[in-house]
Amino acid sequence: MTRIHGDWGAPGFALRPVADLTGPFPRRPFLETWWRHRGSGEPLIAESPAALLPARLGPGGLEFMGEPDLTDYHSPLGSEGEALAADLLGSVPGGTPFCFDSLPEEAARVVAAGVRRADKAANCRRHGLAAVLDLPPSYDEYLAGLDGKERHELRRKQRRFAATRGDGRLIDAGRTGLGVFAAMHRAASGSKGGFMTAEMEAFFADLLDLDGARLELLAPMGGEAVAAAFGFEDERAYYLYNSAYDTAAAASSPGVILADLLVQRSITEGLARLDLLKGNEAYKFRLGARPRPLFAVEGVC
Repeated sequence: MTRIHGDWGAPGFALRPVADLTGPFPRRPFLETWWRHRGSGEPLIAESPAALLPARLGPGGLEFMGEPDLTDYHSPLGSEGEALAADLLGSVPGGTPFCFDSLPEEAARVVAAGVRRADKAANCRRHGLAAVLDLPPSYDEYLAGLDGKERHELRRKQRRFAATRGDGRLIDAGRTGLGVFAAMHRAASGSKGGFMTAEMEAFFADLLDLDGARLELLAPMGGEAVAAAFGFEDERAYYLYNSAYDTAAAASSPGVILADLLVQRSITEGLARLDLLKGNEAYKFRLGARPRPLFAVEGVC
C-alpha cells in the first residue's frame, strides 16, 4: 500500500537506490539538507513497505526532491519503484506536468515503466551525463591506461607544479577550510564567481555534517592553499561534488594537480571509482573518465 506524506523520518529512506553508485544524492541526509536550504512547494514522499520515491509538487509541476544543478543523481529507492511511481502520478491533479531528471539508465527504466503503468504519456530523453573514472589497483596502472598524449601532459603539469610551487599535498580541512573554498569561488570569473552566495555557503556548511563529506585543500608543503575539493566518499567511491582554485595560481595548473591527487588518494584507499559527476568538461575525459548517460522522464499527468 502506497502512502504519500512529508515525513523525513520514513523508514523507506534506508532502502538501497535502484541505481547503483549514486552517492549521497538519493538518500535522506542529502535531500533533507537540500530541502532545508533550497526546498519549496509541497513534499510528496511516496512510500510503500518495499520502496520510496522522494518528490515535490511545485510551480513547475511534479519532480524529484533536489534541483538538478545541485543533485547529480536521482533514483527511486527499493524494489517496487515502478508501482510507486505510478501511484505518485495518480495522486496529483490531472494536467500536472512532471519531470523526473538526473536518472541513470537503470533508474530511468523503472520510472518510465511506472509512467506507462499509470497510463500517462511521457518522453524519456537524454539530458546530460556524469563522468566516471573506474580505478585500477595501482596508480602505475592508471597512468598506463591513459592516452599517451594525456599521460605526457599530466607528467608535464606535475613537474611544473613541483618546480613553481613545491610538492603538493591534500589537507583534510573540514569546516576550517570552508572560508578558503568560498573565497576561491568568489574570485572566479563568470558564473562561477556568483555561485557561492552566503546562502549557498550555508548549504555547503551543512553538507559537511553528512557522513563521508570531505573538504580538502591542495597546498604545497608550508605554502598557502591553491585549490579545494568538496566531495563525498563511501566504501566504494569518491564523488567530486565541487572544486575551486586560486586564479593567481592558474599557470601552475592547480585544478589538474588537485584531481590527480584525488585519483592517487582514491586508489590508495582501495576505492573502485572516482565520480566526477555531472558535466562534460574536457578535463574529466583527459583524466580517463567515461560518460555515464543521464535521462529525464517527463510528461503530463
